[in-house]
Amino acid sequence: MAGWEDVREFTLGNISRPATRTHNQIEFGPNAIRAVQGSNDDRVLEPYAYVGANRSLYLDADLTQLLCRVEASGEHSWAVHADTVIGTITRLPSTRPVLRPNWRIDQPGHPTITGRTEWLTGSPGRLAAKAVTRLIAGVLDGLTGVGDEGGDQPTKSRTLEWRTSDELVMISNSSIRITADWLDRRLAFAYALVAE
Repeated sequence: MAGWEDVREFTLGNISRPATRTHNQIEFGPNAIRAVQGSNDDRVLEPYAYVGANRSLYLDADLTQLLCRVEASGEHSWAVHADTVIGTITRLPSTRPVLRPNWRIDQPGHPTITGRTEWLTGSPGRLAAKAVTRLIAGVLDGLTGVGDEGGDQPTKSRTLEWRTSDELVMISNSSIRITADWLDRRLAFAYALVAE
């Protein structure tokens, strides 16, 4: 198992083994930052950092080896500490009531990272392509009758694209996928704790 520094995709939770085609029982463990290991039919969510009290993360299940802790540093801001401050996470409230808040991560020595809904990022051509894809999917769902008989549709979790001015750093929805090697993983882990 690689160390927490190398985690590329993770989720926060207590499911250690989800149900699959060959294993139909869900197994649980302690609340932790978990990365997917194994194939689709033998999937395991391996813990990399265990959640402790007061938004703290530990390297061991006994909660003795502190990885980092998150402390409020303002009304919508949190500082992430290890031996020193690693960086800050800030929730940026929307000025429009319909829109959800955006987020910002500041890591010393690196450009500011802003997390915005996927519909507010990208070039006009990219946004037009997203709109066409969503329209086609909606039409196909209507034609195939998905959701008929009053069945509830599962809601898609909100996707945030985390970018500097010129680089995609991470993508978050039901899981978090890191695309920039330079991002301190503890900041991404801390965002998962704060946004929970």
